[in-house]
Amino acid sequence: MNIHHLELFYYVAKHGGISEAARNMPYGIQQPAISGQIIQLEQFLGLTLFHRRPFELTPSGHELFQFIEPFFSNLDTMTRKLQGGTAHHIRIGASEIVLRDHMPELGQRVRKKFPQLTFTLREGYQPQIEAWLDKQEIDLGLTLLGERMQAGFSSLPLLRLPLMLIVPRKSQFKSAEDLWKLDRIEESLITLPAYESMCRNFQAGLSRKGLDWFPSIEVSSLKLIETYVASGYGIGLFLDIPKTTLGPGLRSLPLPDFEPVTFGALWRGKATPVIDALLEAVQGRAKEMKAGS
Repeated sequence: MNIHHLELFYYVAKHGGISEAARNMPYGIQQPAISGQIIQLEQFLGLTLFHRRPFELTPSGHELFQFIEPFFSNLDTMTRKLQGGTAHHIRIGASEIVLRDHMPELGQRVRKKFPQLTFTLREGYQPQIEAWLDKQEIDLGLTLLGERMQAGFSSLPLLRLPLMLIVPRKSQFKSAEDLWKLDRIEESLITLPAYESMCRNFQAGLSRKGLDWFPSIEVSSLKLIETYVASGYGIGLFLDIPKTTLGPGLRSLPLPDFEPVTFGALWRGKATPVIDALLEAVQGRAKEMKAGS
């Protein structure tokens, strides 16, 4: 028997007629085409499978439907199962801000396509995330993108994030220019580790101005930079992230002359359907953030 003919008969029997089957097929097909192929099936079998008006399966039609129904009715389940396992569980590496402020919404969007999706979320920054991907400890990184990509990696740029400094609200410095005018910057600089792209861009910008100002305190997250600046330890190097507000008692000093960094998605090898769905959600979120900035 022709498997395609059996598929068409399954939809006719399930939905109670040829016109109803045409409306419920997972792909476009006209009623005459369905009718013609059902006739071919009946001719091959040498029997009538159903009465047309009113619709009713014959005993032979009932027997055939009972035989094929378990297969066709479970195709969607099998599809999800085959896409399951690693494809329905995704391991994501990202900064604390991304995991806290954006992943809950992104997860809800992806679960509309994959309702049983589960996550492993791992907090980290650019070099860590690249290392985790290289060791296949995560499936997707949401992080700052470096200038050079490792072999086998793919990336999707999402946002350009300007650099800025953050200071206590009562600080004497009203702009970054107030710092550049000093003979020597005595304030302590608080940053992420020096290998981060935002730190490299900042030091490159200082070099262009003929200035030296090196970190006194290196911390592991942007949140810790806020904490230490608010506690009076110095001035923090930060990112101007749309829809993100600074902690109380802090304000920003823009750095328009410094090269922004690029935030994006990073993965290794061929993207799975779940990664594709998450990339689509992340792109949508990035557009919303740009529109609201």
